Amino acid sequence: MNYIRIIFFIIIIFISNNMEGQLNVNYQKPPKAIADLVTAPATPLASLSPDKTMMLLLGRPGMPSIEEVAQEELRLAGLRINPKTNGSSRSRFYNNMTLKSLSSGQERIITGLPAKPMIENVSWAPDASKIVFTITKPNGLEMWLADTKKATAKRVTDAIINDAMSGLPYRWISESSILFKSLVEGRGEKPRAPIAPKGPSVQENTGEKSPVRTYQDLLKNKYDEELFKYFATSQLKILNTLSGRITEFGEAGMVRSFSVSPDSKYILLQSIKEPFSYLVPYSRFPLSVDIFNIKGQHIKQIADVPLSDNLPKGFGATRKGPRSFTWRADAPSTLYWTEAQDDGDPKKEAEFRDQLFSLKAPFQGEPAPGIKLNLRYGGIDWGDGDLAIVYEWEWKDRREITSFWKPDNIKTSKEVVYDRSWQDRYTDPGRFRKERNEYDRSVLLKTDNGKSLWLTGTGASPEGNKPFLDKFNINTKKSDRIWQSKAPYYERIASILDIEKGDVITWRESVEEPPNYYLKNINKKGITPVTTFPNPYKSLDGIHKELIKYKRKDGVEMTATLYLPAGYDKEKDGRLPVFMWAYPREFKSKDAAGQVTDSPYEFIRLYYGSPLFWVTQGYAILDDFSMPIIGEGEEEPNETFVEQLVSGAEAAIDKVVEMGIGDRDRLAVGGHSYGAFMTANLLAHSDLFAAGIARSGAYNRTLTPFGFQAEERTFWEAPETYFKMSPFMAADKIKEPLLLIHGEADNNSGTYPMQSERFYGALKGHGAQVRLVMLPHESHGYRAEESVLHMLWEMTEWLDKHVKNKSIDK
Repeated sequence: MNYIRIIFFIIIIFISNNMEGQLNVNYQKPPKAIADLVTAPATPLASLSPDKTMMLLLGRPGMPSIEEVAQEELRLAGLRINPKTNGSSRSRFYNNMTLKSLSSGQERIITGLPAKPMIENVSWAPDASKIVFTITKPNGLEMWLADTKKATAKRVTDAIINDAMSGLPYRWISESSILFKSLVEGRGEKPRAPIAPKGPSVQENTGEKSPVRTYQDLLKNKYDEELFKYFATSQLKILNTLSGRITEFGEAGMVRSFSVSPDSKYILLQSIKEPFSYLVPYSRFPLSVDIFNIKGQHIKQIADVPLSDNLPKGFGATRKGPRSFTWRADAPSTLYWTEAQDDGDPKKEAEFRDQLFSLKAPFQGEPAPGIKLNLRYGGIDWGDGDLAIVYEWEWKDRREITSFWKPDNIKTSKEVVYDRSWQDRYTDPGRFRKERNEYDRSVLLKTDNGKSLWLTGTGASPEGNKPFLDKFNINTKKSDRIWQSKAPYYERIASILDIEKGDVITWRESVEEPPNYYLKNINKKGITPVTTFPNPYKSLDGIHKELIKYKRKDGVEMTATLYLPAGYDKEKDGRLPVFMWAYPREFKSKDAAGQVTDSPYEFIRLYYGSPLFWVTQGYAILDDFSMPIIGEGEEEPNETFVEQLVSGAEAAIDKVVEMGIGDRDRLAVGGHSYGAFMTANLLAHSDLFAAGIARSGAYNRTLTPFGFQAEERTFWEAPETYFKMSPFMAADKIKEPLLLIHGEADNNSGTYPMQSERFYGALKGHGAQVRLVMLPHESHGYRAEESVLHMLWEMTEWLDKHVKNKSIDK
């Protein structure tokens, strides 16, 4: 009887605790000022036609409803698939299309679209006569074509497009033909889940080292494998856009990617093969890389790529054998690829890391060896037979090399143009501009009889970013500044129309003017608007924006962007509660860490996760305050991660308090993802803040044992670092109120929902003041309007209760 009584009381206590922990909360809305900002109409997306005569303006709808986001979703091998449409379950759509003439300014709405269209996968025809796109219907994706002369659209296929994998599900072959991925006719219903399994899921390693980072949405069993094959299998088909005739191309398979040779005579096809893996996503499954002619006849297998689940450890690790396949843009049909010369191991001593290889049509004989690279291959900018640009990189030193080479002369070596740290933004030369060639491929923009190239870049400087246009002399390797953005505007080159005449399109904004496109001649005064997108955030008029600078106690230069409420008067209104938001970043030098990364002249930008909403609620906002984690030379940045976090926060707080703006007793800190990790660490290892907000973070680094963020070492190589960096291990030290928010369907590597759930349990177990909000159906970023509005409500309530009104509580 006594035992029954004891068990009864235990059950009562358990139910009471559970009732205390679980709250019945329906979706809520934040204050109207915040809700109006987050639901403001989105600025259309603009795309310039290949002939540079018109722009396509794509309307963007508001956030989807939770009902839309909650539709059935399959999570297979790193993919998220809507089983009813065979497309991505996380797509973002456009809802209208408008053509705008650059010469006359005339706008024509494209007609013929269905009501409330869900448009995606938009691409211009090479001659700009048509635009191809897909429209998602309840039963699948249809392909549509828009005629740019008539400004009309029509459907050209049934709902047969297979858009399960990333990348466009089609490619233009010519102005009148499109190669696309179709569902296999007669494939039947999707496989049914077995009532009972035939046996356990078994994985085995035979002694080979396979350090793999944590991934989400992986295959788990044979049934998952069958589902993956069902949804990933496509039949390539060719659409004749003139006649509407559709013909099959080759045999059906799990098509991962495909590309057309510049002369449109060959197709490079990469197809997934078995065996699959339960440890890595589909991007690392076995591949067959093959060339077909345009009739669908197999010409040659270029590579038989095995499963890549056993790569060496560290950034820069890659697989053995051919990879990174690309057509040479200035030649009819020459295929290039690279192969590791160090077994794909960045830790292995090697003079050369990679080497280029090529094979020309008709693809007979052995591949021609090309230039060797001292660092890991990073891509090619094609020009002509006498000039192409190859990029190399190395993680350890954050180093990148840019070199010239001659593709037509395989015996020549590369000529280094830049050898620098990519973290040094002040010396960034920019990117070489391109133009379309006779094959409608992007190649280097050359002028002055082939003697000059052109560069555009952000123009980072101690005064902020000032985008530029430079003319580069190929012989001297020197650049001359032709144009640069000037205050009070932030202006960048969006497109070069005619460099000889100086005609360009720019994207210009200021603190008071929203971003818009403009026609400009860089040699003359004056500017003509192309678009007149309105200010969607009129309620923020009068908000004060300021780029502030200060120093960390070790002398590192720091910056942050300070926002103050409209009409705020320091003398009359006194000190404000401050909401601080940041994201830590690793650096290999103090100089690079201290560089300015923003512009004081940019228009205020909002997105669902911005901290700026609370400037409307009487808070000072310190956004993107510098949080560099530095490790110079052989020192690893994370060895002093916690100390640098605290020091960076102290410096930012001291600055805003010294300015007479911030109230030191009413400070909140927040962040998303790695910023959430930062937030929890700051509450665990300092007493600087009254409260914190951590969204979609990871808090226990032993759950990501093979590396995270910029950390290459494993848990077993640096256990003390993993332990010290994990706020979960210091849960007993967190005394300030902490709001945890996480998407229940987070698919980001390392930040699976269990991280927040376990952290909440640890904090609750130690009596901390903590609230955990799990958003149904949301991933690492949040999409549904109900989810976003509720998140903003939770944050408002938390900030007001624990920060703004803290003085009242006293």
